[in-house]
Amino acid sequence: MNFIEGARIVTEDELQANDITHYHVTRFYREQISASGYYDQLKHIVEPSLAEFDSRGRLDTSGEHDNTVVPGLQHKYPQTGLLLVTDRCASYCRYCFRKRIVGKDSDEIAPDLARVAQYIGAHPEMTNVLLSGGDPFVLSTSKLDKIVDHLLPIPHLTSIRFGTKTVAFAPRRFEDPALTALFQRIQDAGKTAVIVAHFDHIGEISVDAERNIRSLRALGVQFLNQSVLLSRVNDDPDVLAATFAKCHEMGVRPYYLFQGRPVKGASHFQVSLRRGIEIARGINQRLSGIQKTFKYIMSHYTGKIEILDLGADGRVYMRYHQNKTPAKIGKIFSRPHVGGACWLDDLPEA
Repeated sequence: MNFIEGARIVTEDELQANDITHYHVTRFYREQISASGYYDQLKHIVEPSLAEFDSRGRLDTSGEHDNTVVPGLQHKYPQTGLLLVTDRCASYCRYCFRKRIVGKDSDEIAPDLARVAQYIGAHPEMTNVLLSGGDPFVLSTSKLDKIVDHLLPIPHLTSIRFGTKTVAFAPRRFEDPALTALFQRIQDAGKTAVIVAHFDHIGEISVDAERNIRSLRALGVQFLNQSVLLSRVNDDPDVLAATFAKCHEMGVRPYYLFQGRPVKGASHFQVSLRRGIEIARGINQRLSGIQKTFKYIMSHYTGKIEILDLGADGRVYMRYHQNKTPAKIGKIFSRPHVGGACWLDDLPEA
């Protein structure tokens, strides 16, 4: 197998024991990052590294298994359902937090959409569903239509989201004319179609991606962007500020900047909380008021935690952006900072 550090012979057993994802990248993305001027940074997103063998962590860092209510459907926060519709992606990110699923034949993918719809229908507090996986846009449009068939009749669903990096990996997928009809169906049912794109770096934003995003926006599809803060890739306020400014220019609202998770085989991508706070501050200093719409977020087992600041008192200040317990949402809390800490669990409860 070819690693960034050089070729190495590995057995299938070694790969599985260390949860090393197989290498797969689209030709389009390979050509895009090669021509971007940022190849030395962007190669780390898709090219395997020997660091993955020594990258410790867990496979489920945010309690997805514990919040699965029917096979394939997670209900961690009252208003949102997370529906896993595939275990495949157009290309495989080396920092993926769902290594336990992606690129494998997973039993966590929803096998019975009627049962999923029955659960959602019985929970009127759920106002939106996020289709994820894997990447829903590796599925055919006809398959997506069949999934949406089960969701559109549910009256209390007001939006259907699609989480995707295919807009970076294979943006021509969005030129499929059948997608126009799919998004129109969603709107005709009185619901909002939202694509949550995943640009981690301005070098990923291709001419094709921008053209297709603008076309879909003209049809009424809303776009958000989420990025992951990644060591050696985008841990630079100039790069991320440029990425978010470009997203804003295209009509894609910067949504989340995620702290890298302590995932087995991927924790070497983590940036320290101290550095992450410095970067988030630097991004905000470089953007206009209407461009800085992102939140610096840690998707922890206990909830989505917004990372606010490192105080002069040596404490990291945070607040719950989302939590299973509504009373905790918005509550600011702090923990003593520890040098090199990258995750909430690295900070002492004192």
